[in-house]
Amino acid sequence: MARDPRLKGLPRTDRVLSHPRLAEARARLGLPATTALVRRSIAAARERAKEGGVVAGEDAVAESARTAAAAWLGLRTRRVINATGVVLHTNLGRAPLSESAATELGRTAGGYVSLELDLATGKRGGRAGFAEYALASLTGAEAALVVNNNAAAVLLALGALALGRPVLVSRGELVEIGGGFRVPEVLARSGARLVEVGTTNRTRVDDYAEGLTQNPDAAAILRVHPGNFRQVGFVERPTLSELVALGRSRGLAVVEDLGGGALAPLPGLTGDPLVAESVAAGPDLVAFSTDKVLGGPQGGVLVGTRDAVDRARRDPLARALRLGRLPLVALEATLGHHLSGDLAKVPAIAMAMRPLPELQARAQGWADSLADTGARVRVVLLGSVTGGGTFAGEEMRSAGLAIEGESADALLARLRSGEPPVLARIEDGAVVCDARTVLPGEDESLLSALAAALTPGP
Repeated sequence: MARDPRLKGLPRTDRVLSHPRLAEARARLGLPATTALVRRSIAAARERAKEGGVVAGEDAVAESARTAAAAWLGLRTRRVINATGVVLHTNLGRAPLSESAATELGRTAGGYVSLELDLATGKRGGRAGFAEYALASLTGAEAALVVNNNAAAVLLALGALALGRPVLVSRGELVEIGGGFRVPEVLARSGARLVEVGTTNRTRVDDYAEGLTQNPDAAAILRVHPGNFRQVGFVERPTLSELVALGRSRGLAVVEDLGGGALAPLPGLTGDPLVAESVAAGPDLVAFSTDKVLGGPQGGVLVGTRDAVDRARRDPLARALRLGRLPLVALEATLGHHLSGDLAKVPAIAMAMRPLPELQARAQGWADSLADTGARVRVVLLGSVTGGGTFAGEEMRSAGLAIEGESADALLARLRSGEPPVLARIEDGAVVCDARTVLPGEDESLLSALAAALTPGP
């Protein structure tokens, strides 16, 4: 078949590659990656031409490659301003790190660290020793084990205590967590076998006892805290202490997937128990996250009896799920604040504790600063949430800035594409910036981003 003569008009790879529009891509992605993008753009232009479309020139192909490079570069993790009012925003990394955690990361990231070395003896030491001692002390547990997230902690606990054997779970606790992961799937992947007991809205201790009668080889009871939803009305659920008593009488383990990981109470929020309260009820293991109410980096923890923690630690899967050195450094710094009682230095906790008058004054300052833009802005009362699958259904009174008079979706898009990107929300047709979740020191950057987004283009 004769070659389509129009295809001769397609630009050469080397000509497009040297185009000025691709200067940034060449500098930031390197020549091989940029070349690959150019070749893909030429191939796409070739297919369009074969289908009867206009043959693209150098400018068009270079622009196509530049757009692809910009989309790729846009996937890099960037610092953003969280004005959504969601303190533990999963899409934004949940809890922001404290200044001391960021400082420790800066001090240790570029060099060697005593990750598994006992400096006193010069011999190999245990990983996460400080963090695990701190977690045991703060929760009243006999021992603790740190892994890379809470789902990993639950997976490890079930695999270590119930591999190949039945685990009883209430039907009302077969929840789905973020990203589509479901408790039954995590349980199945651990190697344990799910046994559902009770009903969606009412499960009693007798339901667990009946499940044990029908499954005499059962190894554990798993209790899952419903952190990301709340049941009200005609509902019933055994206490953790009741399940522990049943477990002890039948010789099987009890594990609680607590999720949130609150080490200290937050004013006005009551829906999530403290980790220490769960530990005091006597289960073998309690699993929770370190990047939620605890206020640290992503990680998961198992606290409980020394025997159960040691069994989890000896499981071969523990090495695959261990916490990396950088999040461990940040976790140690965060736990230092909990140990000293300086909770105001943990940003997520400080946000939850901010009083309403302070937030109103801050929002009024924003409104005054934006007066010259001509935008229609006003201070409004809002409701903030902790988010991250914690304190479901509970709000904190907050205040912020409402921006009216233009397309809310278009304004949100401009804010996301600004520098720095700003994440806000829409309420009653207006774009709302919640003062609770904007970190100290970010006001000037926020106002600059808002002014740029509100200023009409040429």
